[in-house]
Amino acid sequence: MKLAHRMDRIRPSATLAITAKAKAMKARGIDVVGFGAGEPDFDTPDHIKEAAVRAINEGFTKYTPVSGIEELKEAIAERAEAELGIRYETSQVIVSCGAKQAIYNAVMALFEEGDQVLVPSPCWVSYPEILAMAGAEAVLVPTEEEDGFKLKPEVLAEFITPRVKGIILNSPCNPTGSVYTQKEMDSIAEIILKGGLTVISDDVYDRLVYDGLEPGHIVRSSPELAERTIVINGVSKTYAMTGWRIGYALGPKEIITAMDTVQGQSTSNPASIAQKAAVAALRGPQECVERMVKEFQKRRDHITQGLNGIDGVSCVKPQGAFYVFANIGQHLGKEWAGGRLETSSDLAAYLLEEAKVAVVAGEPFGSTKHIRLSFALSEKEITKGIERIREALRSLEEKRFGS
Repeated sequence: MKLAHRMDRIRPSATLAITAKAKAMKARGIDVVGFGAGEPDFDTPDHIKEAAVRAINEGFTKYTPVSGIEELKEAIAERAEAELGIRYETSQVIVSCGAKQAIYNAVMALFEEGDQVLVPSPCWVSYPEILAMAGAEAVLVPTEEEDGFKLKPEVLAEFITPRVKGIILNSPCNPTGSVYTQKEMDSIAEIILKGGLTVISDDVYDRLVYDGLEPGHIVRSSPELAERTIVINGVSKTYAMTGWRIGYALGPKEIITAMDTVQGQSTSNPASIAQKAAVAALRGPQECVERMVKEFQKRRDHITQGLNGIDGVSCVKPQGAFYVFANIGQHLGKEWAGGRLETSSDLAAYLLEEAKVAVVAGEPFGSTKHIRLSFALSEKEITKGIERIREALRSLEEKRFGS
């Protein structure tokens, strides 16, 4: 059987692959510290689960409109108005099977063969692949570690050409944890407006911000730009609801309508029960989010301090999300029984094999000298994982320089 040529352009998700491998090892009884998972380790709050149970008991188990139930779209619009200062009508809202599907819907509705879309790099592994599915090309715009992995307006301007139709922004960022202030967003917005670009703003980590930082947003920069921006979000990260698969998008009505068409011919509506749970998440008490953010901040401080205490490892303290992007470049070029460590993929394989620590290599995110570690696990596990990494890297030093 012959596969379609498009499959040559699409790679499996590196984050899902390492998580699956770590889980398989654990199932065999191997003690693996998993820094790969992109999901909170907290349970879904009780009031959200109770809303789902009520939905089941009340028989809310049938198809819903493709774009989601009106009650949930109203709750999403209310949250957007409170946080972004823009009033969206429910016709400008679509609910999808996770934020990833919302991004896919937007890309399929907006871009086509030959289009280029700018993506600040390092970036989430799925952006280039989703664009490839539409026949479009991701153009990676580099950011630098010394700048906190934030896009510089003057660098962005150099990448805009007639073929470039859009840009994907992600703040807080996966994998770097960088968060743009409003002033920084305003500077980027000027370049985007001049280039006439459409914006996909991936805000799925927007509530997971630390140190009291006030994050900026591209739609606040300009009313004109707000009319050319699709805002992507979801309940997965904020409310520990990854398995519930509820994401959403807000934007111009014609684009949301087109996204509805894409979704209607692919998955149709998200699960009815999960939609009711999402209403409870958005409209219910928010103390659960505050507690989670407080705990994540403690873990962030713990893992950052630990990694920066390892010889040859450094990482910028993230301002949001729940990842650190650690620079392990000084350890590349060394050798172990499995061969020479040329890239971060090699080093990630070494850590999994020798230290039983699962991390995600930096290559799929756009860096050959970094690894991504999630701190969505207990401080005890973080401590154990850091010590294993320390010993594994020290062993490399001994093998290289020992007698």
